Amino acid sequence: MKSKKILITGGAGYIGSHAVLASLEKGYQVVVVDNLFRGYKQVIDVLQKKFGQDKLRFYQVDLTDKKALDEVFSKEKPRAVMHFGALCLVNESMEKPELYFRNNVLGTLNLLEAMDEVGCKNLVFSSTCAIYGESTYLPVDEKHPQFPTNPYGESKLMAEKEIVWFSKLKNLNSVIFRYFNVAGANIDGLIGDSKKPSQLLIQNAVRGALNIEEFKLTCPKVDTKDGTPVRDYINVEDLADVHILAVEYLLGGGESDVFNLGTGKGKSILEIIEKVKQVTGVNFNIGKSEVRKGEYAEIYADISKVSKILNWKPKRGIRESVESLVKWYKNKPNGWQY
Repeated sequence: MKSKKILITGGAGYIGSHAVLASLEKGYQVVVVDNLFRGYKQVIDVLQKKFGQDKLRFYQVDLTDKKALDEVFSKEKPRAVMHFGALCLVNESMEKPELYFRNNVLGTLNLLEAMDEVGCKNLVFSSTCAIYGESTYLPVDEKHPQFPTNPYGESKLMAEKEIVWFSKLKNLNSVIFRYFNVAGANIDGLIGDSKKPSQLLIQNAVRGALNIEEFKLTCPKVDTKDGTPVRDYINVEDLADVHILAVEYLLGGGESDVFNLGTGKGKSILEIIEKVKQVTGVNFNIGKSEVRKGEYAEIYADISKVSKILNWKPKRGIRESVESLVKWYKNKPNGWQY
């Protein structure tokens, strides 16, 4: 029987930890590599307690440390990799672009080399709709022009190009997922988002509704129906589910490809706030804070390609994301602690 071992970078972070949980529930043996710069060892401890250390192993390694990364791959020899290990704050990337090119571009290159050296040929990459920039048509499909408006999006596009060339020249099999906006938590309240401060709208709105911290708008005024940006919000558990499908697709001989991940529907920030108020039953105050840089007006996904090829469609909506976050933040209002 072939190994069911997969390695997950950034597995102690928000999205990565949900992919770890989904993989463990599907019977995979998981190896997590995370530098804990923005991830939390506590989430690994919780999952190891639930599934056992023989099913989940953890290495505190930075992707820019090639020697340490090589040692992990030489020891573990995974069959596939899910790559979530990246910095992802748009505003921060505008202020500190060097962090994003070093971590997201160099880190990905080191990962690709480490995989190649042990013959691991299957990669699922966490990319972003930020590579598209301002939409020239809607919904956005995978062929949309790519003009990032911030270093975060540019660094992810550069990482995508590295992967494409390794696919062409090194026989790498890859699935690149371009995420739209992610929301929600594990429905059982076991794990969730702990970024402090979070830049994710629904998370912050739920925290405002629960009176954990004041909710403040950080968006610029844009040319949309209500003057606030329109985005496509996908549930984090739906996101984790499709990563499992992608691993199985690659292990089954699927060809390298690129897919958008969203719901196919756009909601404005004010519409989302009203939905959070409706679901929670709390009419919380809306403050204002410093406007984020590098934002654009409207984007939402065409998901017909991933629906056709991977037979995937989102199962959860805004209500499920809000309800799961309420459960998570009531359990851990301050998230994981360092």
